[in-house]
This record gives sequence, C-alpha cells and structure tokens, in this order.
Amino acid sequence: MAKMRLKYKRILLKLSGEALQGKRGFGIDPVEVRDIAKRIKKVHNLGIEIAVVIGAGNIYRGGHESKKGIDRITADYMGMLATILNAVALQDALEKLNTPTRVLTAIEVKEIAEPFIKRRAVRHLEKGRIVIIAGGTGNPYFTTDTAAALRANEIGAQVLVKATKVNGVYTSDPVKNKNAKRLSKLSYLEVIKNKLKVMDLTAVSLCMENDLPIIVLSMKIPGNIANAVKGKNVGTIIS
Repeated sequence: MAKMRLKYKRILLKLSGEALQGKRGFGIDPVEVRDIAKRIKKVHNLGIEIAVVIGAGNIYRGGHESKKGIDRITADYMGMLATILNAVALQDALEKLNTPTRVLTAIEVKEIAEPFIKRRAVRHLEKGRIVIIAGGTGNPYFTTDTAAALRANEIGAQVLVKATKVNGVYTSDPVKNKNAKRLSKLSYLEVIKNKLKVMDLTAVSLCMENDLPIIVLSMKIPGNIANAVKGKNVGTIIS
C-alpha cells in the first residue's frame, strides 16, 4: 500500500470553548466532547502529531466579564482556569478511545496536569501522544488565540488549524447571506488591514512574523482536518 502523502506532520488545533457545549448553550456536553475526540483521533491515526489549545467561552469569558465590574486581570485568570476544565474533559474523552494524551498548562495544577515546558511538549508529540495545552499563555490580556499562535511556534507546528462554526472565511456572514462566497486564500496583511475576525490581531501578527500558515475550517464536516493536512483545498488558508 502506498504511503499517504501528508503536507503537514505536526499541527496545532485551536478549538473554541463553545465547541464543547453542544446544544446546551453553556458548560460541557459529554456527547459533544466525545464526538470531537473521535474526529481528533481519526486525524491522529494518520500519523499526525497533534497539539490542541482550547478556549473557555463555554464556561467563562474573562474580557467580557471584566466589563461587568470584575477586575480585568482577575477575570482573565478565571478564564485561564476554565480552559483547564475543558482540557481535562477532552483528555478524558480521548483516553476512553485509547488515545494517549497529556495536558500541559501554563498555570501549575500538578495534581491533574503537567507544567508547559516546550521540550516536554515536543517529546510527548514525538512519542505519539496528543498534547492538550491549557492555561492560555499564563498571562492576563492575552487571548487563547494568541496562546495558540505562541504555542504553535514554540513546538514547531507546521500549521495552525482554527476550527470554527463555518468552513473558512467568507465575503460576508454565510449564516445571514446565502450568496456569501468562501475565500480559499488570504494574506496575513489582508486579515489585519480589514480587521477580519478570524483570530485576534496579535495572534495573526505572531503567525506572520514566523511564517506560520493558518487554516480556518469547520470541524463539523467529516474529514475536513484530514483533508487539510493532506494539502487539499479546505476552508481558508492564511499565509
């Protein structure tokens, strides 16, 4: 059998916290988490080294809550702690599928996760383990998008895959406009200049400075991530 050709060998997958809430509209839906774990496992089975960064919007939004009166720094740390809850939930789902997984976090919680150390993360990836990175950057004022861009560069990922509700970046909101067209390619500068809400500008700038491509796609479409790592035209690539 011919060996499968893969464009990317090591990826960082950025998931929103909302992806874990399912139809509940909040919190963690075990059924949805199990479905996500199955999709990640299928990609992992191709021989792809996968690191995952998860947001916390399903539990707590630090920046949003700070506008209601909570100190911004306190709110951001609360959001970072919420990402650890999501990471542990995903780890549990993956390990129930017999997929070796490690949670590494920027905030020390030694009873349930390892501290994020670049060499340790890379070693886990090399050993075939999925690495879930939690706790953001460990600093307030930085989003999980920026954490994803930072960690992707640190571990030497070849691409940052941003999983969203829609399959890429469109000329307008595809939910509101059925005639909206998907843009297959964009440059970093186009995203920054037009302030496209793909990722925050700090994250996009960090990827641009280090020539790290970003692929925006929908994880809900079967085989989407697998096709992306094979180099097929999926979602929108920002480079």
